[in-house]
Amino acid sequence: MNSYGTESAGASGGGVQSVDRAVTVLEILAQRGEAGVSEVAEAIDVHKSTAFRLLGALEAHGMVEQEGERGKYRLGFGIVRLAGAVTGRIDVTKHGRGICERLAEQLGETMNIAVLESHHVINLDQVRGRSSITAQNWVGRLTPMHCTSSGKVLLSHLDAGRRDALVTASGLDRFTPRTVTSREELEAELVTVREQGYAMTVEEYEEGLNAMAAPVRSRDGETVAALTVSGPAFRLTSERMREIASVVVSAADELSRKLGYLG
Repeated sequence: MNSYGTESAGASGGGVQSVDRAVTVLEILAQRGEAGVSEVAEAIDVHKSTAFRLLGALEAHGMVEQEGERGKYRLGFGIVRLAGAVTGRIDVTKHGRGICERLAEQLGETMNIAVLESHHVINLDQVRGRSSITAQNWVGRLTPMHCTSSGKVLLSHLDAGRRDALVTASGLDRFTPRTVTSREELEAELVTVREQGYAMTVEEYEEGLNAMAAPVRSRDGETVAALTVSGPAFRLTSERMREIASVVVSAADELSRKLGYLG
């Protein structure tokens, strides 16, 4: 076995081994710039036919491309598409950090930036305000879409087909007595979210915790993230959230402009 050693100890089946090999092929092309079928086969210690099938599958998804007919392979623009998704998240966090710090100081509550991750919401960054009474860290934590303010903002701006697919995949589990578990009620709420420009949740995910969120848009106008403020229900009441809604929406718009949105 060569230094690329794709027979990983954790590979318990052919499918896992194929994924392992495909990733290794991408790493080889990233290092070498280009490689032919024979070179790839030798590097990952497989038969040429196996290497050819791997390259064909990667080519079908745009991950690799041939320089010419029956020529050598190199990384394709599909890689750029995937990298762009990661870069977008990095940009949201980088440009949003200062805004979150400012609002956390101004409002005294916890600020988060969240994005969709499959059929969940994941928090990318967090800044706790001076009034925060909990050390809970939401960064990297997957949360439901249907009962969080960030999830409702992100869901509300999806097309109906994708929204339905995500809600079907995630389900409408009940977390507290206030959790929305009806499709009809959720859809009605999402209409309101789109109309008013922000979402609020009152003890829907955790008892004693309220939150509100506003949409962050990318250069092309797509809603790519949610700027969220959360706090204890006794302090961040429904009335208080409505009072600060314009501040949160303005901050989300500011972040959108930093990402290139001109709307």
